[in-house]
Amino acid sequence: MTDCLVTLCGVSVILFLLYYYLTSNFNYWKNRGVSGPRPVPIFGNLRQMIMKNLFLGEILKQMYNEYKHEPAFGIFVRRAPILIVNDLDLIKDILIKDFSLFADRGIQLYPKVEPLCEHLFNLEEERWRLLRTRLSPVFTSGKIKEMFPLVAECGQHLEKYLEKLVSKGDPVECREIAAKYTTDVIGSCAFGIDTNSFSDEDSEFRSMGRQVFLPTTKSFIKDLCKSFFPSLYKIVGRPLQKLHVTNFFTNVVVDTMNYREQNSIIRPDFINMLMKLKKDPRNLKSIELTDELLTAQAFVFFVAGFETSSSTISHSLYELALNTDIQDKLRKEIRENFAQHGETLTYERVKQMKYLDSVFRETLRKYPLLPILMRKVCTNYTFKGTNITIPKNTNIWIPVYGIHRDPDIYPNPEVFDPERFVEDAVSARHPMSYLPFGDGPRNCIGARFGDYQTKVGLITILRKHRVDVCEKTRIPYVPDSQSFVLTLKGGVVLKITKVE
Repeated sequence: MTDCLVTLCGVSVILFLLYYYLTSNFNYWKNRGVSGPRPVPIFGNLRQMIMKNLFLGEILKQMYNEYKHEPAFGIFVRRAPILIVNDLDLIKDILIKDFSLFADRGIQLYPKVEPLCEHLFNLEEERWRLLRTRLSPVFTSGKIKEMFPLVAECGQHLEKYLEKLVSKGDPVECREIAAKYTTDVIGSCAFGIDTNSFSDEDSEFRSMGRQVFLPTTKSFIKDLCKSFFPSLYKIVGRPLQKLHVTNFFTNVVVDTMNYREQNSIIRPDFINMLMKLKKDPRNLKSIELTDELLTAQAFVFFVAGFETSSSTISHSLYELALNTDIQDKLRKEIRENFAQHGETLTYERVKQMKYLDSVFRETLRKYPLLPILMRKVCTNYTFKGTNITIPKNTNIWIPVYGIHRDPDIYPNPEVFDPERFVEDAVSARHPMSYLPFGDGPRNCIGARFGDYQTKVGLITILRKHRVDVCEKTRIPYVPDSQSFVLTLKGGVVLKITKVE
């Protein structure tokens, strides 16, 4: 009996200490005068996201709606305190005015476990700043104009593929079609490789693109281990990676650079910029330009380039199928442009299509791919006009998804309305009310490229085809809780028919 009592007391003490450890800092925000929802042990405020039951953007939108009249509110990711900043003026301070204090995204990196994690999106301030300066020239208007014929050529491949697909008369998964197109674009413009996504169902590039985002039991275990046992993850995390994907991209980048070097091949693309970096690493100080670091930059361009644009194309088609009057108006603009200027699509002609731009921007307003922007402060900081002071290394999230769907900013936010982006309407809103690509010095480096890639895809599809909902179309929209980026659960399945 005594032994049982001792054991029970021991277990009770251990459970108490564990509970104390898990909850000891839950007064962190209250002590600083910051409001916020009550956290729970182990999960903090994001249990549904961690367990893959609900999309992160929806969770934060609910919190944003509850606390949006506060300049900021505090949450916990497990035990870690995170400040969610709502006030648009404070967001402008973070992203632009005081950017030098918030340049870091605060993302924990595990380079020995995840060989391709040290890319431009993730890197800490010092290496990010140096690499961004050297890589930015490949995304200027002039460079995109040089690459535009390659994008247009991929559009022609898309058009031929649609002809065959539409003739079958079956509903189609539009996100997959868009992903084939954007994979071909990125393959051509970044790697100088014809990925054959349309002609080859077993295209390795397309297969690898699918596998990067494919949720598996292994990836679920990886995420849990990374979240709850980061020290253990550093030791056992490597077998949990999709190493065949890592090896594929590393081999492609290294082999392509070697081949071009040996054959004196120069192309206006991303690989060429990486080759210049390797040859001339001036102003990069102590950065070691390993094959892994160079591959990581190409990898994130590939993954972000095909995924974000394919999702935006499919989201646009989804809304246009639901709003056929908007679709008809957009098709009219596209056809009038071709009737006036001929068959050869150019960079300048895409820029002329103002209604297309409004549709594109409204799509990203309603469906921002990333639900949050992340930053970490590098010093103690007091937000202007508030009593909120945060210590050095505090992580900050900007709730893009909540802001984009705030009825006080965008009346009837669930309605798809491109007129929100006519010039007068845009100028009347706070500049921080629209953040699909972020803002300030650390905005998306490839935003302009993604803009044109997406628009060429939409022009190609809508000029000669009509999209409609069908019995397999998921209505209403339900975000996929397994995905960090915003995607429709089950895919965007629509009926596509040819129109004269």
